[in-house]
Amino acid sequence: MGWLQFTGRHVALTAVLLLAPTSAALGQLSDVLMFPKTLVDRAIEARSMSDIAKDNEIVLKVNRAMAAQGTIKASTRIYEQRLLITGLFDDKATYDKFEKDVRAIPGVKTLYWHVIYMPKEEQERRKLLDWGDVLVLETKAEARLIGTIGVADVNFRIAADAFGTLYLLGRGRSNEELFKARAKARDDGKVKKLVDYTVMRP
Repeated sequence: MGWLQFTGRHVALTAVLLLAPTSAALGQLSDVLMFPKTLVDRAIEARSMSDIAKDNEIVLKVNRAMAAQGTIKASTRIYEQRLLITGLFDDKATYDKFEKDVRAIPGVKTLYWHVIYMPKEEQERRKLLDWGDVLVLETKAEARLIGTIGVADVNFRIAADAFGTLYLLGRGRSNEELFKARAKARDDGKVKKLVDYTVMRP
């Protein structure tokens, strides 16, 4: 679901082991091995198949919009038709057309638009994170949720951006679960800011 969605829960630990420093990777792996999740936390997504299908349909349309612009510089996350998009463009015309196409997609209940246009010279001056660093930040955060007892990680989505901002989208079954998810998401010295789009609903 979206360009970076393919790096989600099922391959999060693999990506951590490949991309993160050895000690950090082993730490993430040991969290999961030493503290196994309950079956409910690991397996149950608290949604209907039709709701999931709606999300998939929306993301396919976003991917088509990216393909039409010849770009993969945006990342898509979605939960219950609440669509989160992050990205960094250095061409204003491409940015404008992509935004127009995304906002025209039907079925989106809420759009969290965190795509930014910034000239290449400005990006270089500000020394932003490169694509690989963003991927590591995001994947490690996903792994932390997978390794946390009491957090149904399948009900959360995580994205990161070149500014070191982490975005958390999804649903918690209790305030306690949301507190744990938020704390684990930001539990990395490289996370500069956490933007929270979670809701609580038993």
